[in-house]
Amino acid sequence: MLETTIEPMSKGVGNPFDIRKENFPNEITFYGPGLKPHSTSEFSGSMKEFVSISVTGSNCALNCEHCNTKMLDNMLDLPSFGGSLFDMAKDIKNKGAKGLLVSGGSNIRNQVPLLPHINDMKRIRRELGMVIRVHPGLPDEETCEALAEVDVDGVMLDIIGDQETISDVYHLDAEPSDYEAVLERLQRHNIPAIPHIVLGHYFGKMNGEWAALDMIKKYPPKILVLVILLPLTGTGMEGVIPPSMKEIGGFFETARLSLPSTPILLGCARPLGNIKIDIDKSAINAGLNGIAFPSEGIVGYAEEKGLEPSFINACCGVTW
Repeated sequence: MLETTIEPMSKGVGNPFDIRKENFPNEITFYGPGLKPHSTSEFSGSMKEFVSISVTGSNCALNCEHCNTKMLDNMLDLPSFGGSLFDMAKDIKNKGAKGLLVSGGSNIRNQVPLLPHINDMKRIRRELGMVIRVHPGLPDEETCEALAEVDVDGVMLDIIGDQETISDVYHLDAEPSDYEAVLERLQRHNIPAIPHIVLGHYFGKMNGEWAALDMIKKYPPKILVLVILLPLTGTGMEGVIPPSMKEIGGFFETARLSLPSTPILLGCARPLGNIKIDIDKSAINAGLNGIAFPSEGIVGYAEEKGLEPSFINACCGVTW
């Protein structure tokens, strides 16, 4: 049995876990997105069912402080494959894949070059019947129009509410309003939005996370994903201390209270070690609906809270 020292922090505004119970079945889903091997005594994820592809290989124009292209390392390299995106999808389907994430590095405007692959994505949906998620960066009007025709399962993108984070971490000539404009664009084109908020994005400090949440509330998403800064070796964030458990748990609860009927999930990225267990427990206590790469013992902890677990080898919120 996992003992928890994480207590609900909301006072006088309703218990987030109770609010979850009022709006959702007593179920929780654990995800194995396939980006890396993951195994506990309770859940062993498969890397075959859902596969991530970078359409740019390891190339990215931004070299963001938190990533420095490291997040592309675990993706299949389409330029090195020697064929089209459709050819690669067909190949991985023959090896057991049911879905794929189409991602890649960005240009200087934080746009992943997806337009050259739109026709392939249409064929993948039509001929192979595979689930498609995309990481578009900040998609413009033309890209959103094209993605709407693909019938993607969801568009995953970081929403940033802080100018310093945009300038100093992403090295972008953009403003928070540009992120809100993308949410509006996706909604207008009826594309399922799956915004991510990175807690501690500004070198471990929480600056614009609440502003990002306020933006998202205006355009209720299919799913909201929360992640926590994971300091990576070889990046500008190496050695940075992530937010405290009080800050993390408090934001989890704020998100649940702000979006009582929206599925909220704890995504892949978060610090490792014992704090990861505390983060996962806090997510359950705050009424979140699912967790990617769950820590040891977390499935049992969820069951003790009266939740029935299910397991999906795919990105957050994907269903087969």
